[in-house]
Amino acid sequence: INSSGNGPGHSTIVYAQSFVPGESVDDHYGHGTHVAGIIAGDGSNSSGPNYQNVIHGIAPGVNLINLKVLDKKGRSTDAQVIQAIDWAIQNKAQYNIKVINMSIGRGVYESDKTDPLCQAVEKAWLAGITVVVAAGNGGRYAKTNGYFTIDAPGNDPLVLTVGAMNTKSTADRSDDVMTSYSSKGPTFGDHVVKPDLVAPGNKIFSIQV
Repeated sequence: INSSGNGPGHSTIVYAQSFVPGESVDDHYGHGTHVAGIIAGDGSNSSGPNYQNVIHGIAPGVNLINLKVLDKKGRSTDAQVIQAIDWAIQNKAQYNIKVINMSIGRGVYESDKTDPLCQAVEKAWLAGITVVVAAGNGGRYAKTNGYFTIDAPGNDPLVLTVGAMNTKSTADRSDDVMTSYSSKGPTFGDHVVKPDLVAPGNKIFSIQV
C-alpha cells in the first residue's frame, strides 16, 4: 500500500504494521518487498561503475506504507487483508493515502456483490483510494483454458485489475504477448470483463529481501 511521496528519487516507509499474528513487520516471504521495489526502487543497488544500467521503480520517491498481511509462507486470511484495508481507509487523510496495491488474491467462491474481500476494496474505492489488484496466476488452468480464473478481489468491477504480459525483453511493443500464467476473464459467476490492463510481468528486476 502506498501514498504520494514528496522526496525526489528516494522512497521512505513512513508507517509499517503487521496484521499477521505473531510476526513482525519484516517481510520473511519476500513478495511484498519485490513488489515495493517495482513500485518505488530508487536504483541505488544498480548504480556505479559496475553496472551498465540504473534499474529503478515506476515511482521512485513515493512514500510507502507497509501493511503486512502475508506470513512467512505467503499465506493470509480474508480477515487480515480486510483489517489492513480498513486501516488504510481510516488513516487516508493522515498519510495522504492515494493507492492500495494488492498483489495477492484467492479463489472466487461467491458473487462480487457479497464477497467480503470485494466489499472491502469497494469501500476503499468509494473512500477515494485507487485500488490496484493482481489478476492472478491461473492462466494455465487446463479445464477452462485459463478463462474465468481472475482472483478475488480482482474480480470486483470497481478496482483496477492488472494482468501480466511478456515484453520479450525489447522496447518494441509489437512483439509483446500475454504471459501464459496470467489469469483471464471474464470473472467467474458475475462475468465481469477483466483484466482492466496489463503490464510487464516476466523477468522483472527488483530489490532483494
